[in-house]
Amino acid sequence: MQLPPNEHDNFSLSRFESMLKTNSVFFFDSEEFEDIIQFYLENGKIALAKKATKLGLEQHPSATNLKLFQIEMHIFENELDVAESMLDELYSLEQSNQEVYIQKANIFSRRDDHKNAIQLLEQALEITNDENDVMALIGMEYLFLEDFENAKLFFMKCLENDEEDYSALYNIIYCFEFLEQHEEAIDYLNDFLDKNPYSEVAWHQVGKQYYILKDFKKALAAFDFAIISDDRFIGAYLEKGKVQEKLKQYEDAIESYTITLGLDDPTSFALLRIGKCYEKLGNSELALQFYTKCVEEDGLLDKGWIAITDHYFKKKNYKKSLYYIEKAINIDSENVRYWKRYARINLRLHLFEEAEHGYRRTLELGNYELNTWLSRCDLLLKLGEFEAAVKNLLQASEFYPENAEIEFRFAGLYNILTEERKAVYHLKNGLKFNREYVIIIEELFPNFFQRPSVQQIIEKHKNPSL
Repeated sequence: MQLPPNEHDNFSLSRFESMLKTNSVFFFDSEEFEDIIQFYLENGKIALAKKATKLGLEQHPSATNLKLFQIEMHIFENELDVAESMLDELYSLEQSNQEVYIQKANIFSRRDDHKNAIQLLEQALEITNDENDVMALIGMEYLFLEDFENAKLFFMKCLENDEEDYSALYNIIYCFEFLEQHEEAIDYLNDFLDKNPYSEVAWHQVGKQYYILKDFKKALAAFDFAIISDDRFIGAYLEKGKVQEKLKQYEDAIESYTITLGLDDPTSFALLRIGKCYEKLGNSELALQFYTKCVEEDGLLDKGWIAITDHYFKKKNYKKSLYYIEKAINIDSENVRYWKRYARINLRLHLFEEAEHGYRRTLELGNYELNTWLSRCDLLLKLGEFEAAVKNLLQASEFYPENAEIEFRFAGLYNILTEERKAVYHLKNGLKFNREYVIIIEELFPNFFQRPSVQQIIEKHKNPSL
């Protein structure tokens, strides 16, 4: 009795795994080996795929498809020279095998030689029985070259041949978006919808284009059509909720997001957005409940922790705000947004050393905003760390040359360090760049500001004739 195809595959797989466990040797035909290898590759079990390929070639040393699997695995492991040598041998025997051209193209692609990869794929296209697979590969090579017009054309050909090839549809829209051709994308999708009026994916993409164009009413209508086409389409409900938020329809948005919670496991995104909507409606208690559920669902979502932290910060409950941002930092100590809030909260609590540490970590993590440098400088000044403050400003001035806020701070700090020539030099620079910021010296360095010589320089800058 012949087994149905899937039962036959399962039987072959069970026999193969039994052979590995018992160290026995069972015979499989080459097609069985191909199915076994394909299964392992699709499930990411590369070691077992390699084992099956090795045993397959021992039993069928001339099997072309098994050799191609072996080549594919060499390419996967970046052993490109080995793979290329094997392909050259195979090419002399199999010049009409599309896979030889495809794998050779794969090697060129790995070497960033996408133009030669395309040439080989075009040769494969002439002999293939599956045009769509090859055209999709050509489209991807054009994407690597950032030739989005040609990429778009090949993906369009794929979709013409198979209207359910949603991978091609997504790639087409990606090309339109990269080229900022949003109206053209809508026209293309509308043509597609004329033939496929119940394509939830196409309606969803139309909605996203209208959202980008800020035409929220049309976006909302498109997402409604996506939901009519598939009332379990979670993505459409989420996008609909985002549009309703833009239209300030917060109760409707909560309803859209809540529907997604019943369709599948709750997503942290939906929980966060429900919390944001309740916050906009002035219901801070319910907002906090959903922010808490959000971080319970996904402790790595920084927006959830930030929402809770900001919630308490707005209420001036700085200790609770600090408690939650410290929890967030314990989970992800490399998050710049956490450290910026940590610094700001500690500043409100007059914990200046901790605040300075927060700004320092923010800078160490690559956030070079001017305000971060200046805030840290002012804290170092409070802490009496004058030389560290100068060093901080020297680094800041590399990113923000000719900046009056930096120059006036330099002037005050060099005065404290009794480097008068430098103090006067930076004072004059600050006046030259933007005189209005001289208030910085008045506030941060009042003794320096009140000195007659400093007042004289300021007055002379105001009235050069003096």
